[in-house]
Amino acid sequence: MPTVADRVAQMVVKQVIEPILDSIFLADSYGYRPNKSALDAVGVTRERCWKYDWVLEFDIRGLFDNIDHDLLLRAVRKHVTCKWVLLYIERWLKAPMVQEDGTTVERSRGTPQGGVVSPILANLFMHYTFDVWMVRTHPGLPWCRYADDGLVHCRNQQEAQALKSALQARLAECRLELHPTKTKIVYCRDGKRKGKYPNVKFDFLGFCFRPRLVQNFRDKTLFGSFNPAVSPSAMKAMREAIRDLKLWHQTQLTLQDIARELNPLLRGWTGYYGRYARSGLYPLFRYINLKLRTWVMRKFKRFKHHTVQASQFLQKLAKERVDLFVHWRIVVAGTFA
Repeated sequence: MPTVADRVAQMVVKQVIEPILDSIFLADSYGYRPNKSALDAVGVTRERCWKYDWVLEFDIRGLFDNIDHDLLLRAVRKHVTCKWVLLYIERWLKAPMVQEDGTTVERSRGTPQGGVVSPILANLFMHYTFDVWMVRTHPGLPWCRYADDGLVHCRNQQEAQALKSALQARLAECRLELHPTKTKIVYCRDGKRKGKYPNVKFDFLGFCFRPRLVQNFRDKTLFGSFNPAVSPSAMKAMREAIRDLKLWHQTQLTLQDIARELNPLLRGWTGYYGRYARSGLYPLFRYINLKLRTWVMRKFKRFKHHTVQASQFLQKLAKERVDLFVHWRIVVAGTFA
């Protein structure tokens, strides 16, 4: 892991090379770039899934650990001329790794683990490995990449299969490989696309894209669409984060204390996962409310064995103090029982 001095030096180098390199990166590269976000990538993917029937979802196995130093340094030297910057980048890349037993291992691939400069170097490597290659060899297929996760939209299944084979060969040329289980071809089934195929959903940046019923805002009718919402794995991670706070046995706390712990997390989660299909977060909100009910039943003796009364107490409080918890402003009714 980089020392504090290394982190400071890497930040200085990043500030020098980022304006140079970011200017050459393509619009559909979203990871670790100024003025671009994961939500931007999710939004553009959502719209393209409505236009294209098929998606090649790909993941690169161990990108940050397997970037070839010679190829990366060739790309860096093409755009960066400052000698001291080049010297430092080469030193960081080739610094031997110290194992837990004290032995050292020489490295010829991989970027510094936890390094401030690693994301932009990985982006540069993927710019030539994938982004420019896609524009040159498959100009008619829109793509989106966030670091080592990417998507390519295809017109038919055969096109997606051919692209997968071509991408495997391309990555092999650059000494990388596709992740065998995280790479798949997906059919974007909706109300008009009726075909039956084994893969009709994929996860991207914490969202699960799959067929869903969506309400028409004009006439309130339901129709089938292919849309994103919070993924099951992201939901599981949020539940675990709430569990790890271990608030529900701490009866010395007040509700205000619990709100101070929870609200920063809830604000971030609703701001991100609530951008598309906010209702997908309702099971999380219900989970939190049931945890609050458990806490109330431990805190107050009058509710010790009275689940219904504890639910009614919280329901009334949520209406009177809707600003206490972030999620109470979004959904309250029927979530405490």
